[in-house]
Amino acid sequence: MLKFICRLPFLLLFLSAAAQSPPTTLRLAADRAGLLMGTAVRPSLFSETAYSETLAREFNMVEPEDAMKWWTVRQNQGAFDFREGDEVVRFAQAHGQKVRGHCLVWDHNNPPWLGGGHFTPEEMSDLLHEHITRVMKHYAGHVFAWDVVNEGLDENGHVKDSPWYNQPGIGFAGQGTEYVAQTFRWAHEADPKALLFYNDNGGEELNRKSDAIYAMLKDLKQRGVPIDGVGLQMHIFQLKIDPAAVAANIARLTALGLQVHITELDIELPLDNSQVHPEDMGRQAEIYRAVVRACVQNPGCTAIQTWGFTDKYSWIGSHSHGTQGAALPFDRLYKPKPAYDAMIKEITAVRSHP
Repeated sequence: MLKFICRLPFLLLFLSAAAQSPPTTLRLAADRAGLLMGTAVRPSLFSETAYSETLAREFNMVEPEDAMKWWTVRQNQGAFDFREGDEVVRFAQAHGQKVRGHCLVWDHNNPPWLGGGHFTPEEMSDLLHEHITRVMKHYAGHVFAWDVVNEGLDENGHVKDSPWYNQPGIGFAGQGTEYVAQTFRWAHEADPKALLFYNDNGGEELNRKSDAIYAMLKDLKQRGVPIDGVGLQMHIFQLKIDPAAVAANIARLTALGLQVHITELDIELPLDNSQVHPEDMGRQAEIYRAVVRACVQNPGCTAIQTWGFTDKYSWIGSHSHGTQGAALPFDRLYKPKPAYDAMIKEITAVRSHP
């Protein structure tokens, strides 16, 4: 007993040091910081061991890239197919992860029958109302937050032409963002417990588009439309970002009483014969660090999500015809890159709980 008592201070010191040791994964850093660290996923890749093991180890939140979009869920007008989305939910449940839903209303990735159906606004309204209701009720209790409307504004901050606004729309053509308000009302009716987000790109800094997004969200809040947050996609091109402007934009959005999620973060690098310049890898890491800092310094920024996590399956390569790539925290062999370490260090430094 005496030997144990003598050793007790050393044991307590060891346990204290272990508790304060730097986290070794993104997920552990995020858990300690009270932050959601997520990534977009493809259920077809869950059978790849390196993919599924990295996903489970590093992230506490997942979002399907395509598995809950119209063209997957509703390939035929009269039937809903939830199989791929259900795979995402099962994976998340098996690994203690939250599921973020994406997306219910978008002008892209709609099935051919919808665009070529020559529907009236009344019919489009019924179709969209039915879609939001069926999808959200199916996933109620399993999906904690939804991107209700995705990319509703163009780069100048004007309402986009779309099947839901004016081609032919759902009955609010020419009424600005009123169709957006209606979709949020339907979404809240379908699942009152889910957090509802507006998600867009190009509005992360202070510019014409972010001003328009801010004005729209402020108006929706003032009119009592049930909206809980805004997603800032954060696809970063040409290694250009103004972190101070991002932080200022997050501050004004959270001041409206909205949560902010970074939803589709990736930072493309120029490729030279498929190779990355080492100095660009360092610059990429610093930008990842700066974006993480802009979020975690504001308590209203509650989630950071990358659009995929391994360069092996990033959309950047095909989108840029091979001129850009290496945009994510893990390389094609699932090896962590400098960006990975930078993110962990920034989360730990700025928002860590004992």
